[in-house]
Amino acid sequence: MTRYWLPALATASATALGMGAALAAETPDLSDPPPIEGETLEDAGSHTIRVGLGLAETSPLYISTEHFGEILSERTDGRIKVEVFPNSQLGDDAQMMEMLQTGSLDMTIPSTSPATTYVPELAVFDLPFLIPDRDAAVAVLQSDVALDLLDEFEGSGIKALAYHENGFRQLTNSEKAVASPDDIEGLTIRTMENPVQLSIWETLGASPTAMAFGEVFSAMEQGVIDGQENPFSTILTSNFHEVQDHASETRHVYTPFIIMMSERTWDTLDPSYQELVQEAAEQAAEYEIQLASEYDDWSREQLEEHGMEVTRLDEDQIAAFQDAVQPVYDEWEDEIGAELIEEIQAIVDDSADE
Repeated sequence: MTRYWLPALATASATALGMGAALAAETPDLSDPPPIEGETLEDAGSHTIRVGLGLAETSPLYISTEHFGEILSERTDGRIKVEVFPNSQLGDDAQMMEMLQTGSLDMTIPSTSPATTYVPELAVFDLPFLIPDRDAAVAVLQSDVALDLLDEFEGSGIKALAYHENGFRQLTNSEKAVASPDDIEGLTIRTMENPVQLSIWETLGASPTAMAFGEVFSAMEQGVIDGQENPFSTILTSNFHEVQDHASETRHVYTPFIIMMSERTWDTLDPSYQELVQEAAEQAAEYEIQLASEYDDWSREQLEEHGMEVTRLDEDQIAAFQDAVQPVYDEWEDEIGAELIEEIQAIVDDSADE
């Protein structure tokens, strides 16, 4: 079966209960979705596909997921309907993946970081500064090396369909501007529930706290934690600028999302519908790439306009961070696999030569 790579911009939102603030209403002047093409399929039954996201309605990922549903509906005369539940309404990433296993949820799009529970090798994407830029990220996610990791979900109750682009993670905090590893010392930083990311911040001298995303806004608002790290679009659509004064463009980790479907749901679909789901995903992905590029820099600018101080790190400053986190590679090389790390580093190097 053909596998598609689905780039998308990582975005997220705190839950309505934990946020205590309205979702960001601003959006850039985004491109309209492309026209829906392709013939209408013969009747192979009716399905409602429920998709749980931890993300905001203003996010590119939500917008493209809606487009994904429109494709399925139009090409089946409404026999396939997609219902999207954003803002962690149905649970956090870990909970929604468990729901896929039981068949109580049809689809979700979590980060690779909590998905390491199922495929430990996915922790390679948590290694700091492994992927330097977007071109390298695209090359890695399209590679057989990365796609083969999706096959490792087989038999888990989860069908891993493809990668989305989560984007580069940036640091925010409420205490001070961060321009060097020394500035990290003593900060309490929320991380995803992933041991490699905990190691990064421990190595840098912070006090990392693993926490579900839906709890982050209120934890920062109440002073339980000093900061967090996410792509700029997530920071904006989650209104983190309301409780964080400082951001640093560290680009320290590039963790993709994975679009997942419950194996139980997949098995109920006629083969023609299975093929359509993948076709729709591929078409939505092309739209998502546009949205991602239109949204990323705009998000940073919007955060500055909202009063957040954004520190842009130069090459020497980034190099200082890279040197500081080298022990993380030494700690995790054996568990993740030295060969896998080297293969991805080779893809990155090749992409720089093209």
